[in-house]
Amino acid sequence: MFLRRENKMKAFASWSGGKESVMAFYYARVSKNLKVQFLLNMLTEDGMRSRSHGISAELLRIQAEAIGVPLIQRKTSWKTYEEEFKTAVFEIKPKGIKVGVFGDIDLPEHRDWVERICKEVDIKPILPLWKKGREELLIEFIQLGFQAIVVATEAERLGEEWLGRIIDHNFVKDLKARKDIDLCGERGEYHTFVYGGPIFQKPVKFIFSKKIRKEKHWFLELKPFL
Repeated sequence: MFLRRENKMKAFASWSGGKESVMAFYYARVSKNLKVQFLLNMLTEDGMRSRSHGISAELLRIQAEAIGVPLIQRKTSWKTYEEEFKTAVFEIKPKGIKVGVFGDIDLPEHRDWVERICKEVDIKPILPLWKKGREELLIEFIQLGFQAIVVATEAERLGEEWLGRIIDHNFVKDLKARKDIDLCGERGEYHTFVYGGPIFQKPVKFIFSKKIRKEKHWFLELKPFL
C-alpha cells in the first residue's frame, strides 16, 4: 500500500473578510497546487477593527473559525502597514509557506505593491482574480452560493442606504445603473463582509449594531451573535 504524497505548495491568503479575498481563497482552495495554511489580516492600531474594511476583529476571528483556517491578525497604522505585513509573513515562513494569495483584480498599483513586497520576503505572489471581468466575478460569487453584506461605503458615491445590502442579483442590477461606480468596488466605493458559502463549515451569525459616519465613509457595525 502506498501513501499519496502531498505536493501542494503551502500558502497564506491576504485577508479582509470581504468578497475578493474570499474568492481568491476559494480559487486557491480548489487549485491542485496550493494549500492555504493561514489567513493574514491587518488591524487598526487599537486592534479592534480591520484596517481595510472596518470589520470587528472578533467577527473576523469567528469568520476564520467557520472556514477552518488559522487567522493571523496584526495591529498597524497605515504608516507601518508595509513593515508589519512583512514581519507577519517572515514569522510564518518557517512553517513552509512559499506562496501569498491576493484578491486584487486589475489596479496596476496594487499588483506592483504585492509583487514588490513578495519579492522582499521571498514569497511567490498568486492573484487568482487578476483581469477577471467585474460582472463575471460578482455573478460567479453569487452563483457559487456565497453570502455577503455591504459594511462600508464611500459616502460621496454610495450613501448609507447601501449599508446592509445583500450581494445578490438585485444588488448587481442596481449597481450597474450607477455608471460612476466600479461593480466590485475596486477603488474603495464599497466593502463587504462574507458570512457564508462553499468554503464555510457553518455560517457566521451576527447582528446589526449601528451605522457610523467617519470622515468620508459610512460603516455598518456588525456584532457577533453568540
